[in-house]
Amino acid sequence: MPTYTLAASVSAEIDIRKSRFIALAIPVANRDEAMRAIERLRAAHPGATHVCWALLAGGQSGMSDDGEPSGTAGRPILEVLRHHEVDGVLAAVVRYYGGIKLGAGGLVRAYTDAIASAMQLAERVERIERGLIGIEVDYADEARVRRWIEQNDAELVQSDYGMTVRLVVRMAAVARGPAAAELRDLTNGRAGVDVEVEA
Repeated sequence: MPTYTLAASVSAEIDIRKSRFIALAIPVANRDEAMRAIERLRAAHPGATHVCWALLAGGQSGMSDDGEPSGTAGRPILEVLRHHEVDGVLAAVVRYYGGIKLGAGGLVRAYTDAIASAMQLAERVERIERGLIGIEVDYADEARVRRWIEQNDAELVQSDYGMTVRLVVRMAAVARGPAAAELRDLTNGRAGVDVEVEA
């Protein structure tokens, strides 16, 4: 069964009883990337009262009410993400308090409506797990292998030059096995390919 993430970040803003709620849904690879995005949001909104968030990223999910009453922000945001069946998504809502208390029920509705508004604008795309492969080739084969990388939706992440050329490539995890065979064929068996390379 495929999993989905977002094609791009989306945002929406709603005002409820003078409080401003700015909702963002951001595709992220993991929790570290999500935490950096939250820090950027805090820096961009230094006057905000709260920056509440929820993250669905495989085994790295989490949420925060950021000072709102427990269960009134992070959990409702998380439920909206679950409803949309996405993974690898950080949902955050920046709140500027307007002076009128909303009560627990009002907060749950406000955070739910804010992130739901953003998610309605989002384009879901199938999330393809990517992995790394290491390719070791002679200098004579480098240009041919680099062309293959460009033509196969792969991303060159590292290149080292020594006695041979060593390239590290990120690509769809399921394509790594067939890619190894193709690269060996392309170089008449000269390429060394490691599909279990670590980042």
